[in-house]
Amino acid sequence: MTHSAAYEASLSLTSRTNRGGYVIATLSGNLGIASAPALREQILSLLRTASHLIIDLSAVEHADASGLAALVGSGRRARLLGGSLRLAAPSPEVARVLSATGIDRYLDIFPTIRAATTGQPSLPGPMFPEVPYVQRPSRPAEVTAGRQASGRAGSRDVWSRPGEDLVGRGRVSGWS
Repeated sequence: MTHSAAYEASLSLTSRTNRGGYVIATLSGNLGIASAPALREQILSLLRTASHLIIDLSAVEHADASGLAALVGSGRRARLLGGSLRLAAPSPEVARVLSATGIDRYLDIFPTIRAATTGQPSLPGPMFPEVPYVQRPSRPAEVTAGRQASGRAGSRDVWSRPGEDLVGRGRVSGWS
């Protein structure tokens, strides 16, 4: 069964029933603002006939916030109906978006359709592990170079120039 999820056919949905009782819906195209409302309706109609749905994302080329919202909302609806919604085989670009937005914490995402049908655990850890944050100076080196040059007591204002300190509430220039 094939459905077009948008008038310009930027996204299509094909569904089939698996032996395990899951309905597998394969999406292909762009999961975006133009296709999100129709996709949401089609997923809801599938959830009315089958309580367990797997969405194959391997052929989705692009996903934006509207498309992801449709998936999250559909997942919530599936749980309210006593069923489940699983995402399977996301393309690399879609996997990055799912991970970067944190949606992988709200939906079950599996590396393959087979893993989704057998209930094997989701991908081990984040799809794209977080890179440790390294704080870099927000000001050019020539502005911050003189920060320790002053021997005076007092706190240094982040926006002050070299040789200029804050003492109490008033500025005291280094030229006095």
